Amino acid sequence: MREKAVAICNEKISKKGEGVGLSFYAFFANKNDDPDLLMEAAEWWIKTHKLDHFEKATKIRDMIASGA
Repeated sequence: MREKAVAICNEKISKKGEGVGLSFYAFFANKNDDPDLLMEAAEWWIKTHKLDHFEKATKIRDMIASGA
């Protein structure tokens, strides 16, 4: 999941620039085909790190890369 999330962040940054924001939903398809992984990402985003709904992709990429 971490590799996929970093790749998605990099893709969004390359397409829309350094200021692009995203939510954890960006890491999933538009269907709930893996609810456990979705909940794990939501918990990491909301409970663990208390992030806003939208955050800068660069911030998320750097957090994931650092092992947060």
